[in-house]
Amino acid sequence: MPREKQPQSYYDDIKKKFAAERDLRLAYRPEGLSQFTSDLTGDLAHYATDPFASDAPQREPISDTVEVLFIGGGFSALLTSARLREKGVESIRIVERGGDVGGTWYWNRYPGVACDVVSYDYLPLLDEMDYVPVNHYSRGPEILGHCQAIAKKYNLYELAVFHTTVTETRWDEDEALWHLKTDRGDHMRAQFVICANGTLSKPKLSKIEGMENFAGHSFHTSRWDYEYTGEELENLHDKVVGIIGTGASAVQAVPELGKTAKALYVFQRTPSSIDIRDDWPTDPNWARKLEPGWQAKRRERVLALSDVSPEEQARRAAMSQEEKLRKQENANIDYMMRIHRRIDKEVKDPVTAEALKPWYMFMCKRPCFHNEYLPTFNLPNVQLVDTHGKGITEIGTKGPIFEGHEYELDLLIYATGFEVQKTGIYNRILGKDGQDLEDKYADGIRTLLGIHTQGYPNLFIMGGYQASFQFNLTDMLQTQGDHIAACIDYVRQHGHRTLDPTQEAEEWWVQEVIKHRGKTNRNAECTPGYYNFEGESNRRQDGNYNGGFRQYFTHQGEVREEMEKNFVFS
Repeated sequence: MPREKQPQSYYDDIKKKFAAERDLRLAYRPEGLSQFTSDLTGDLAHYATDPFASDAPQREPISDTVEVLFIGGGFSALLTSARLREKGVESIRIVERGGDVGGTWYWNRYPGVACDVVSYDYLPLLDEMDYVPVNHYSRGPEILGHCQAIAKKYNLYELAVFHTTVTETRWDEDEALWHLKTDRGDHMRAQFVICANGTLSKPKLSKIEGMENFAGHSFHTSRWDYEYTGEELENLHDKVVGIIGTGASAVQAVPELGKTAKALYVFQRTPSSIDIRDDWPTDPNWARKLEPGWQAKRRERVLALSDVSPEEQARRAAMSQEEKLRKQENANIDYMMRIHRRIDKEVKDPVTAEALKPWYMFMCKRPCFHNEYLPTFNLPNVQLVDTHGKGITEIGTKGPIFEGHEYELDLLIYATGFEVQKTGIYNRILGKDGQDLEDKYADGIRTLLGIHTQGYPNLFIMGGYQASFQFNLTDMLQTQGDHIAACIDYVRQHGHRTLDPTQEAEEWWVQEVIKHRGKTNRNAECTPGYYNFEGESNRRQDGNYNGGFRQYFTHQGEVREEMEKNFVFS
């Protein structure tokens, strides 16, 4: 039965509660992004060590030239390489910090890791690979295996370089080449460079007083130490475990830890929204009947979801901006209250249930989907330590300290996330006249489509700011990969050496981004998180393009239709 319609005062009161919770968070940690560190050196260096590969094999420094070089070996590099191969590009190199391809699926191998997006949409190149995922939602090992299969099919291992971090990418105007230096003493050159280092790649830690003094064992979720925990977490049966953070990684890892640890403490600052994940094995009869092109058709249906009928356009046009906003907010609140009701149903202890309720608009923080996370708090060995927005600010030799109590742990796990959408996370990028990309962006990010930036010829950025935001990231990356491959093919087919966006084209896109951001105060009204720069104010151009996925896709095509207008070629 539909729920009874609520008066507007009901929604207004909840919005006030949202605002109060946001203000509480901001009052405790007003420093925004600077409350975290990704400088994992010195006493923190072990949090960045790769536990999945042995020591990097010794090799001589590389000094050669390739046509296309990818910085990063995740889906961005793999699916774009596939498109380049289709266009006859043979000289492709992937330079990857990890020990294999896979990107986030190489690093994130914590227990329970899986994708929150339906596998038939998330895993790219399923048609090309003649592969159908095993389940409705793919687990991490399957996704990593898919990445490796793509690299093998498209012969990407031949020139790939692993255990290697690009530290400088410098444009040489005379040679019309990018010169790249690495932490292995390499000096590589490439005509085209694609920054494919991922949107969530570099682990970060909360700055907590005394964290280096903890006497027990500790690691970040993206560097899971199975040597300590055991492959099936069997080594934790006599261990007291704590985990700091309740975001996407923790939501998947906590149920597995709760099943195995002697005791588990979950230290929460702000709860995530947890919805149901309906999962099932792929029906073999359905898979058998799929015809070539089936995934492309699914993608087209996703694009079509954003299409608005003329009747709906007319209806919206008749509404005032205030009415539109109120309708959106009320629907959002209805959804979040359904999340609250599910918590009351799943969690037996009313105090714990109340603490697990998220008080913010849906999509203020990354939504999570899991069927076992909430029931885990009914287990006798699992305890939620709700810090009421304050977070853990001190760690002693025995463990985290909150309200004067030190929680004695054998193992402390940091589920504290990553740097977000950084173009050069370990890499200094220097364009024409030696201009540092960070200096160019100092007064505001400036790109064309979030892919090109003027003054950095033949440089392409994937998954960065000013591109469209999609919860299913590979949808957006696929459009970017297709666009980049088409641009490189255009340069090759027309006898050019370089392409660089014009200032006019770049300014047009900056204004497009600004026009579609800031229509509401949602960013500022949200509780702090990485979607809103941890509550910091930010320039309107320093974010994603919010004009819709279909429109972003259309704009890419429009740019390519007028290449000579939008780019300077040499």
